[in-house]
Amino acid sequence: MGDLKRKRGRKPKNAVSDSGGGAETAMDEGVVSANPIETAANGDTQTHRRGRGRLRKVEEVVDRDIAASPERRGHRFADHNNGELTATVLSGDLRHVVELATAAAKAAPSMDAVVKVFCVHTDPNFSLPWQRKRQYSSSSSGFIISGKRVLTNAHSVEHHTQVKLKKRGSDTKYLATVLSIGTECDIAMLTVNDDEFWEGVSPLEFGDLPALQDAVTVVGYPIGGDTISVTSGVVSRIEILSYVHVSTELLGLQIDAAINSGNSGGPAFNDKGKCVGIAFQSLKHEDAENIGYVIPTPVIMHFIQDYEKNGAYTGFPVIGVEWQKMENPDLRQSVGMAHNQKGVRIRRVEPTAPESNVLKPSDVILSFDGVDIANDGTVPFRHGERIGFSYLVSQKYTGDDARVKVLRKSKTLEFKIKLNAHKRLIPAHIKGKPPSYYIVGGFVFTAVSVPYLRSEYGKDYEFDAPVKLLDKLLHAMAQSIDEQLVVVSQVLVADINIGYEELVNTQVLAFNGKPIKNLKSLANMAEACKEEYMKFDLDYDQIVVLQTKNAKAATSDILAMHCIPSAMSDDLKT
Repeated sequence: MGDLKRKRGRKPKNAVSDSGGGAETAMDEGVVSANPIETAANGDTQTHRRGRGRLRKVEEVVDRDIAASPERRGHRFADHNNGELTATVLSGDLRHVVELATAAAKAAPSMDAVVKVFCVHTDPNFSLPWQRKRQYSSSSSGFIISGKRVLTNAHSVEHHTQVKLKKRGSDTKYLATVLSIGTECDIAMLTVNDDEFWEGVSPLEFGDLPALQDAVTVVGYPIGGDTISVTSGVVSRIEILSYVHVSTELLGLQIDAAINSGNSGGPAFNDKGKCVGIAFQSLKHEDAENIGYVIPTPVIMHFIQDYEKNGAYTGFPVIGVEWQKMENPDLRQSVGMAHNQKGVRIRRVEPTAPESNVLKPSDVILSFDGVDIANDGTVPFRHGERIGFSYLVSQKYTGDDARVKVLRKSKTLEFKIKLNAHKRLIPAHIKGKPPSYYIVGGFVFTAVSVPYLRSEYGKDYEFDAPVKLLDKLLHAMAQSIDEQLVVVSQVLVADINIGYEELVNTQVLAFNGKPIKNLKSLANMAEACKEEYMKFDLDYDQIVVLQTKNAKAATSDILAMHCIPSAMSDDLKT
């Protein structure tokens, strides 16, 4: 059986099933490797980073046993003539089997709302940003909700050219329109203008957040067949985990039901037939089996209500600080904490965050919106459960206010802060926009992003990218909202740039002695340059000097030689 090296549940169109139920695919998306934040039984979160760094692989594995229909699955457990459970149980706990069978049976009436999503993607070419890559097709799952809308995963329609939907039992594919894409939460909202699509289908209803050991049924169109598939399991963990799509840390459910390539975007039902989540990723590790992840209803409702409130997706806010646990008694005593006080120490404050005006390094955050924070950064969640306090922040909306109580120099202070989306110096996603570039004298300048690093160095960019770029990725903070990290991506060889041919992915620090703020400021300064020479100060104490008149004259010939339509991307022309 071919080992499907994919991080998310989007099924490639050209996947071919073999006789053993496996599949092979030549496509490699190079998705960021990530894993859920491990939480101990007492709720201790093992890391408090902002979703950065090298983590374990979260990807898809092919399930050999894919149920072709709910009817066939039901016959394994129930006698449909009298509705009673048969006495034949081959193995396992009888109660567990009954729960799974009940969940699958109650999910059956809602299966007509589950649709298959067909998407044609045309990804940007980050290494050659003036063009796009060859288009390819994929299929995944989705489901109908109220308001003539369909939910699926964001990565299922990422860089879409065309999206079509097909209902269960239908032979017609309907053209769909993408209404909104939530990159942080990996959810997308679609609609279909053809009224025929909505006939005879009832939208799914959402249920409450399930408890541990609650039965769940995942429905979708995974690899291995063309018909709908049903897999059952239980909720095995509820915690803050890292979403693979952009490494955002949000609430997630871990289940033991199989989630395979193509399951992405499909609903997870509880034993009452209500949707409690969206399947979106699974863990592939030599020491783990059958670990899948589901986006829970609080995250889904946040996305929907954000769209309904603002007419567009505005994102999940964050509190722009890096913090440290206060579990050491000497550390607590040194900052003046009383015996009954608990909290986390602020290490750094993001300069672009609104709270940077009131919060300071070495402040101890005692509570958020009236909820006390423990020394390990957790807050009470449900009976017998604790969760990272970032969960409280993620329940807010961009622009909302929050009350934060801090301890500063042994004095307790309370501030009202405004929450905003996270601004990264090296963004994890470009949100569907084409990459920006500027070319002069054969030097190709671009802004660094995680997709750019993945394009240049592959899925193991965390190891292979230059150390200084990785340091900026992991630790640097943007000093302003529009700050970018600009690099010389490559040099298009010509007579004007002899001796500079080997420059690649080196940061540009200044132009003619003026610091570089972002790619647009570099392009504007270079285009307006009237001095005899252009001087670029690069990282590692390197400099590039070009004669201004000759460099600008040579640029048009270089563009023509490489069939490049323009010296700069459209977003830099405005």
